Amino acid sequence: MDKIIGHDNEYICIKALQPGTQIIGLTRGSETKSHHTENLDKGEILVVQFTEKTSAIKIRGNAEVYTKFGVIKAEK
Repeated sequence: MDKIIGHDNEYICIKALQPGTQIIGLTRGSETKSHHTENLDKGEILVVQFTEKTSAIKIRGNAEVYTKFGVIKAEK
């Protein structure tokens, strides 16, 4: 049975470690496209979740990603 993607999914937090860190939401489906972009300044935090529309999140720049699995560092 497939898991239903919806509002009850867990959240992840992204903390920018440098100004101009880009967070890009990518779509689901047969063709992956960018559907939303956020630019974070150093120290800003973005709380995100995967949804019916968002299947992936791309990070450009130095950031810490907080998940239920622990902290992951994204580096330029």
